[in-house]
Amino acid sequence: MRDPVGTVDRLVWRDSRLTDGTRAIPEETALALTYNGGTYAVMMGTPQNLTDFAVGFSLSEGIVQAPEEIASLEIVDVGDGIELRMWLSEEKAAHLSERRRHIAGPTGCGLCGIDSIAEAVRPSPVVGTARSFSPREIMTAIAGVSPLQPINMETRAVHAAAFWTPAAGIVALREDVGRHNALDKLAGALAQADVPTSEGMVLLTSRVSVEMVQKTAALGASVMVAVSAPTALAVRMADQAGITLVAVARSDGFEIFTHPDRILSAIAQGTAHVA
Repeated sequence: MRDPVGTVDRLVWRDSRLTDGTRAIPEETALALTYNGGTYAVMMGTPQNLTDFAVGFSLSEGIVQAPEEIASLEIVDVGDGIELRMWLSEEKAAHLSERRRHIAGPTGCGLCGIDSIAEAVRPSPVVGTARSFSPREIMTAIAGVSPLQPINMETRAVHAAAFWTPAAGIVALREDVGRHNALDKLAGALAQADVPTSEGMVLLTSRVSVEMVQKTAALGASVMVAVSAPTALAVRMADQAGITLVAVARSDGFEIFTHPDRILSAIAQGTAHVA
């Protein structure tokens, strides 16, 4: 499979002088997701963890409800890109043919090709009751993301999505040039490992847009924490989905936008201490 990082020549103007050299940069590849021989979507992404991406995308799009519903998956390099060829049961394939759309979008575009406003802002699943998290746990979790991003440490140009639990710390982390792709890869990894998502929180290195909330809700996680701010629609969607949305999470604190009880209850119980 292709290397997710490439090296290019470049010139640098700094300190009033010109120098040359090389820089490591992430690869960006066309990834075609096909089902039973028909193309459903073409996304631009990082050519790594592609099984996780195929499974996670299928779950977040509602094409399947479990990884086992994908009868087979083949990853084929076709020169100009990579095809993720999946085969579903006849029943699933027939249902998919009724709603198939073709997407050709920019890097990690989560809603490109949606052909109706209603579909773009479709209600998310409502997550169930889950455990509370203290401020210390939230800050410990988000601080643990950066050291586990090998591609970003080399290139400084990719997003990450991770899942953290109090018992195990960061259970899984996936990187991609597209923030939506990173979250889909994470969803696929967690589903295949049968990780109970109600026990932890989703961590994001990107801003929170509405489709990130939709994907988190489909994943079944009740808390999401991001380093950047959310959009207004993302806040409304998180509120409707029952998700605790924490954003602008930095070393000195964070902001809670929806369903603060999961955090406030931990503070009330005296379990929280912000260093």
